[in-house]
Amino acid sequence: MDENLEVTKPEPATTRNEARETEVGSVFVSNYPPYSFWSEENLPTVENVLKSPPNIDTDLGLYLHIPFCRKRCKFCYFRVYVDKNSSEIETYLDLLVKEVELYSQVEAVKGRPLKFVYFGGGTPSYISSKHLEQLVARLKSMMSWESAQEVAFECEPGTLTQSKLQTIREIGVTRLSLGVENLNDTVLVENGRAHSTKEIYRVIPWIHDLEFDQLNIDLIAGMVGETWESWKDTVKRTIDLDPDSITVYQMELPFNTVYSKEILGNDNSGMQVANWKTKREWHNFAFEQFESADYRISSAYTMVKKTKPSHFVYRDAVWHSSDLLGTGVASFSHVNGVHFQNLTDWKSYIDSLDTNRLPLGRALATNKSEKLVREMILQLKLGRIKTTYFLEKFGVNILEEFASGYNRLRDEGMLTLAEDQVILTRKGLLQVDQLLPEFYDMKYRNSRYT
Repeated sequence: MDENLEVTKPEPATTRNEARETEVGSVFVSNYPPYSFWSEENLPTVENVLKSPPNIDTDLGLYLHIPFCRKRCKFCYFRVYVDKNSSEIETYLDLLVKEVELYSQVEAVKGRPLKFVYFGGGTPSYISSKHLEQLVARLKSMMSWESAQEVAFECEPGTLTQSKLQTIREIGVTRLSLGVENLNDTVLVENGRAHSTKEIYRVIPWIHDLEFDQLNIDLIAGMVGETWESWKDTVKRTIDLDPDSITVYQMELPFNTVYSKEILGNDNSGMQVANWKTKREWHNFAFEQFESADYRISSAYTMVKKTKPSHFVYRDAVWHSSDLLGTGVASFSHVNGVHFQNLTDWKSYIDSLDTNRLPLGRALATNKSEKLVREMILQLKLGRIKTTYFLEKFGVNILEEFASGYNRLRDEGMLTLAEDQVILTRKGLLQVDQLLPEFYDMKYRNSRYT
């Protein structure tokens, strides 16, 4: 295969072409403009924005990337490691603290309280209770999060013990997100998941007993080996687990996953990935069942209990352009319209912090139009947006500025338009990420997303 072709091939996240089969390339839109337009040459813009006075009207959050896992899932596209020993993990956590310390000293951050904290991965629950307690104690001495509205923490069921969950609760975690993905052991094994359903059922009572403010369960519709019967069973069993919120993603194949490499190398051995029509049907079935079980739609992916109103502060803050410090190898940040990503390999990340330098890899400063489009497309994933919000914040009537795009999506049955809001139909909600390129500037369309 021509390596250059892989680098430049457009991805579904930047292309409005209707895809039937699940092709290799990112689909889920997490930012705008596309990451492929970020570059090392733009790093001086990061230095400048970090030296600027803080924007006290903008909330600040902290993302902590814990990149360790028991096993790499075949669909995983995150920067994770399954081969690091205890000493290497300690070194990484020490330098993660160093990175936060460096940020706490820059003008744009100094003295600002954190509205939210997110422990992501990888698998944050992979590290020991001792390491977790030490990490949090050191971090809190540099940045205050006593008043944070949310401290979110991702978990893999097989890494949890009763005592570790107690530690997670004691460090102040309010939102526990459990990476269940599926409740069929055959499907879990095929997709490379490290945990089993037995481990899921073991930890759920412990979690409920500790009374976290919010328990979220992640599912993926369309994992390899999934069938209608197994999916229906997973949905039913998920309801029985009684989470406060349920997040359903549709299986995709970004370039760097095990499955994607097998497909591109023609070594997929007859592997079948559900097509988009099937995944949307499964996703819709799940939403219908959850609605019947007294959940309501919170976004294109998430449903929450009607009887226990829940919010995902991290998601909403990021989608409304809050400042975010992404710490850890390969993490993404956003400060006052400047996007930047950390160095993406272990050694470079370690070496940079060893010399007291922020481990910055690439960046992009956005203009007013790009800021508007970013917020608009990300908030569309909530299922509805208020046009008055954009008029007040950006001085733009989005129904006039983007009339052709909105009218086209309305005519396709993807959304409805009112005087002051845009509401996605169920059809549009189930494929919202594939609709968003409709609003991209022409230079960002049909490009490599990542």
